[in-house]
Amino acid sequence: MAVQTVAPHPTSSVDLGPAAALSCRECGHRVPLGPVFACEECFGPLEIAYDFSAYDVEELRRRIEAGPANIWRYAPLLPVPADVADKPNLNPGWTKLVKADNLARELGVTGGLYVKDDSGNPTHSFKDRVVAQALEAARAFGFTTLSCSSTGNLAGAVGAAAARAGFRSCVFIPHDLEQGKVVMAAVYGGELVGIEGNYDDVNRFCSELIGDPAGEGWGFVNVNLRPYYAEGSKTLAYEICEQLGWRLPDQIVVPIASGSQLTKIDKGLRELVELGLVEDRPYKIFGAQALGCSPVSTAFKAGHDVVRPQKPDTIAKSLAIGNPADGPYVLDIARRTGGAVEDVTDEQVVDAIKLLARTEGIFAETAGGVTVGVTRKLIENGVLDPTLTTVVLNTGDGLKTLDAVAGTGLTATIRPNLESFREAGLA
Repeated sequence: MAVQTVAPHPTSSVDLGPAAALSCRECGHRVPLGPVFACEECFGPLEIAYDFSAYDVEELRRRIEAGPANIWRYAPLLPVPADVADKPNLNPGWTKLVKADNLARELGVTGGLYVKDDSGNPTHSFKDRVVAQALEAARAFGFTTLSCSSTGNLAGAVGAAAARAGFRSCVFIPHDLEQGKVVMAAVYGGELVGIEGNYDDVNRFCSELIGDPAGEGWGFVNVNLRPYYAEGSKTLAYEICEQLGWRLPDQIVVPIASGSQLTKIDKGLRELVELGLVEDRPYKIFGAQALGCSPVSTAFKAGHDVVRPQKPDTIAKSLAIGNPADGPYVLDIARRTGGAVEDVTDEQVVDAIKLLARTEGIFAETAGGVTVGVTRKLIENGVLDPTLTTVVLNTGDGLKTLDAVAGTGLTATIRPNLESFREAGLA
């Protein structure tokens, strides 16, 4: 089996900042930077290897703090050119870290509870971070079309980023996605293609297209550009630590779709420690899934190292990846850090969406309901320590998944007079 890659132009002179090579996560084999996603020796996943040796920690900290209020403040730690902030991009990131005292009281958390609210990104999900990274790689490698397989949020992020940067976009989604996400992805003017099947079927099709002449010049952000794309999730870890005053959180709860976000958050935390930007101390990472698509949670609870695929059946469609590529690595991280992987029912997801909205004024999409619901469950089960500083991720806006809370509506309908107001018990 050959490694599938389409490289329109040679990559020997590619400028991607501190990125030095691609390294296999399994065997350590290194290859030059390029649009390659699988190791030619063992077929393991490739990721970015860096050269940070020239950095002075205090100078680096000052440089970051003086940077723009988006992910490019961390350009010295990312696979991007030094002038990345000057290029047409959506410039996502530096979203709010909300101190959620009202939610903390509801859940019995005394050590400090925070919600990292990524609904404030340009297309209202964390996917803008990873697409911004992939776009810079697509530029470097001379691609002309930006593409992806998506459960919804990524499709919108790719469409928007491509429009901003002057790329053609053509993205592929399951045919039965939430209508709001379909409209959000289509409005940017690119091509949006529904595939009959679930996300795993869509992803398989995209992998075939990459190896075909029809895919010439196409950068699939989460396939042949995946090593670069995935690094965008590290910026969540960087921002959380900087917003906490350059310190690690004690506990962090992360939703699991492919598992890449969780693994890269862990990578980002470890990089900050290795660079000396934060004090090295223990932290725990918890993964969150919906019961209707919980292959990683099932494996974790059974003590398995292998994640068996599942057929998704959940309202949390943005997490509905039945065969998560990074599932085994999530298991390793949860166990290494002393965390866990848990799941909640669709009913618990809806309850958690309403809980977060009622207590903190944050309307989360279903993935955010999963993380809040799992956080509550972990506390109730004595797994997550309520006396420690805890960060919960909300990765998208609830306006994207209105169907999940469609039963929510008017408290009352009254006539336009005080008598009717009082009769309704509203006085």
